[in-house]
Amino acid sequence: MARMYRVLGFWCLVIGLMAFAGHMPEFALLFFAQAVAFVFLGYLNFSERTYIMMFWGYMGVSFIGFTYWSVFQMDMPF
Repeated sequence: MARMYRVLGFWCLVIGLMAFAGHMPEFALLFFAQAVAFVFLGYLNFSERTYIMMFWGYMGVSFIGFTYWSVFQMDMPF
């Protein structure tokens, strides 16, 4: 399971590099920070249950953040 966090870090790094190449620096920095966090967590050797609980917590925070941003921060087209 720890190796999966390193894989998530790698893919976040790839997405961050593509965002940086696409002139989206805020988006790129967000994914660079996630890549560092995932790789760091991947080397801590927690139990599988701990990794799963951390991932579900991460998903909850990201979905709440996405919902907040899309409802309250984005301009509505109507």
